[in-house]
Amino acid sequence: MTDQDGTVTGGVDTHKETHVAAVVDAIGRILATKAFPATAAGYRQLLGWMRSFGALSRVGVEGTGSYGAGLARYLDDQAVAVIEVNRPNRQMRRRRGKNDTVDAEAAARAALNGEAAATPKAGDGIVESIRALRVTFCSLRATRTRVSNQIRDLIVTAPDQLRTTLEPLNAQQRAERCARFRPGHVADPTEATKAALRTLARRYEALTADLDALRGELDTLTTTANPALCAAKGVGPDVASILLIVAGDNPGRLNSDAALAALCGASPVEASSGRTVRHRLNQGGNRQGNHALWRIAMVRRTCDPATKTYFARRRAEGKTDREIMRCLKRFIAREIYQLLTNPPAVPTIDDLRPRRTAAGITLTHAADQLDIWPTRLSRLERGHTRDDELADRYRRWLTQNAA
Repeated sequence: MTDQDGTVTGGVDTHKETHVAAVVDAIGRILATKAFPATAAGYRQLLGWMRSFGALSRVGVEGTGSYGAGLARYLDDQAVAVIEVNRPNRQMRRRRGKNDTVDAEAAARAALNGEAAATPKAGDGIVESIRALRVTFCSLRATRTRVSNQIRDLIVTAPDQLRTTLEPLNAQQRAERCARFRPGHVADPTEATKAALRTLARRYEALTADLDALRGELDTLTTTANPALCAAKGVGPDVASILLIVAGDNPGRLNSDAALAALCGASPVEASSGRTVRHRLNQGGNRQGNHALWRIAMVRRTCDPATKTYFARRRAEGKTDREIMRCLKRFIAREIYQLLTNPPAVPTIDDLRPRRTAAGITLTHAADQLDIWPTRLSRLERGHTRDDELADRYRRWLTQNAA
C-alpha cells in the first residue's frame, strides 16, 4: 500500500480540452494517471487529486506558454511549485512510444530528477500586456507588407498610363494616390486595376493607422516596464519589448546571465577538434531574443566608438566577424541581464519639454542646434525613448539658451 504521507511529484501533459496528469513517488514509481478538463473546475479537481497521494512538492507542466498557461497560473496561485517541462526529444519518443499518459509520466519524472528545472513565465503583469500587443503588431505589420507588395505587383502589369504615374512613388505615396481613385466601369482593364488598387490602398492605410496606434501603446508600456533597458545603447522600444517578453514578468527565474545567453541562443558552444580549439554560435534558444541581441550589436558596431575599437582589436587577433559578433552578443547578454533583473534608476526627463516651451524655443530649432532629427527629440521629450547622453546635452543647451 502506498504511503500517503510521503512526498509526491506531479506531471501534466496539456491539451486544449483536457489535461492528462500523473503522480510519481519519491523514487519515480507511477502512482496513478488521470485526465481532467482544461477548465477552472478541472484545475481544482486535478490539484485535489494530486494532493490525495501525499505532500505535493512540485508539478512539471508541458506547454506553460500555450495550453498549460491557465493551469500554471492556477497552481502558482495555490503556492505549488511549477516546473516548465519541454517535450521529450524525438529519439526518446521513437524508442518509448508516444501517448498522453506517457508524456505526463515523463513530465513528472523530469520534474522529480531535476532534468527540468526552469520556472515558467508568470504571465500576470505588464510584460504579458506587451506580449499580447506585440503579437498583434507583428501580424499587422506582416499583413501591411503583403498588401504593399500586392500594390507593387499590380502596378507592374498595369496599363502604361497608370504604371508610369505610380512606379516612381514610394509605398506610402502609392497608397495615398490609389486611395483617391474613382474607377469607372470595371469591364475596362484600366478601371478594374484602379478599383483593385483603391481597395488595397485603403486597406494599407487602415493597417498603417492601427500600427501607429499599437506602436505608441507598446512604446509607452515598454518604457514604463523598464526605463533603464530602453536607455541602454542600441536598445529602442521595439528591441526592449522583445527582451522583456523573453524574460517574462518574473525575470528572476533566470538565475544568471549565462541562463539568459543560453535562452537567447548567444552562449558559446564548444566546437573543438584535435589541435583546433574554438567555439561556434549557438543555433538554439529563442530566435527573437537572439535577433534583439544582434540588432543591439549592429547598432553599436556602427555608432559606438568603444565597440568599433573592440571589433578592430579582435580582427587584429585573427578573429572573423562572425566570431567577434558571437563574443559581442554574449557580452551584451550579460549587460541586458543586469538591466532586466536589477535595473538602475534613470534620470527623469519630465522637465525637458516644459523648459523648452517656457523659453519659447521650437522643437525644430532645438533639434537643429543639437544636430539631430526633430522626431528623435520629440520622442525623448515624451518618454518614448531613453538616451541619457542626449538628455544631458539637451538639458545643458536649454540652460544656456534660457538664460
